[in-house]
Amino acid sequence: MSKQKELLGKGIRALLTNIEDDTNITGKKEIVQNIGASTGGINFIPLSNIEVNPFQPRVSFDEDSLAELADSIRIHGVIQPISVRRLGGDKYQLIAGERRLRASKLAGKEDIPAFIRTANDQESLEIALIENIQREDLNAIEIGVNYKRLIDECSLSQEGLAERVGKKRSTITNYLRLLKLPPDIQLAVKNDEISMGHAKALVNLEDVDAQLTVYKDIITKGLSVRQTENLAKVLPKSKTIKKKVTSKTLPYILQKVQDHLTSHLSSKVELTPIKNGKGTINIAYYNDSDLERLLDLITN
Repeated sequence: MSKQKELLGKGIRALLTNIEDDTNITGKKEIVQNIGASTGGINFIPLSNIEVNPFQPRVSFDEDSLAELADSIRIHGVIQPISVRRLGGDKYQLIAGERRLRASKLAGKEDIPAFIRTANDQESLEIALIENIQREDLNAIEIGVNYKRLIDECSLSQEGLAERVGKKRSTITNYLRLLKLPPDIQLAVKNDEISMGHAKALVNLEDVDAQLTVYKDIITKGLSVRQTENLAKVLPKSKTIKKKVTSKTLPYILQKVQDHLTSHLSSKVELTPIKNGKGTINIAYYNDSDLERLLDLITN
């Protein structure tokens, strides 16, 4: 307990490090409970007294993984306490550990071990985001989203964020750049259809058409990261140059619409303005199945 007290007042970084992994915590229900719970200590709090964190950075939870964790909690209990802040009386708000909270409910537990923190809304957000990044098996896009939220909502620079999470600034930049990829490619990263290495090779291509073309080759041809990097260096050059030339005659707003349609349809789209607000839309397809896919997207 003396070690935990030393952590108090050291800021958010201290809250996320050096937390004791007390494997015997499930046998310590004599430690304080409910309304008499003490800030900074390990307390057993009824699950019904804890509301979820509105700043939760992760919105989806794998049901199978939760079920496995619930099975483990039934046998061993919750090894790592969650973090909460007091709302008043015997009510608390979760700061970090929603996965453990959900699994405990599935396991039929009535209470859960928790560290009670003193934190305002912004500090709660920062703790939740950083704890999530450090402890959860996030995919590259989820990490990038969390990094961006820390920068935008917690007023952190990339240098400050790098220090908070113990990463190099270049690492932060690489994750943030992935958020510039078209939605279909980001989804492929989330679904583990392509690796972060593939995504990093694609993000080096500024042209959306080129990104989608190489992405299709990764999927259809099973390209390795090295093959993707080599393809990204040579294949899209002519397309990128052509795009730069033709885009000069396309108004900015139409260029944005064209890029959006290209990303949404995962196929090359060309807008050709004529006059008086009229024009044509040309959508490319690559084979019969690709045409069927486009028809489903357009007609449904």
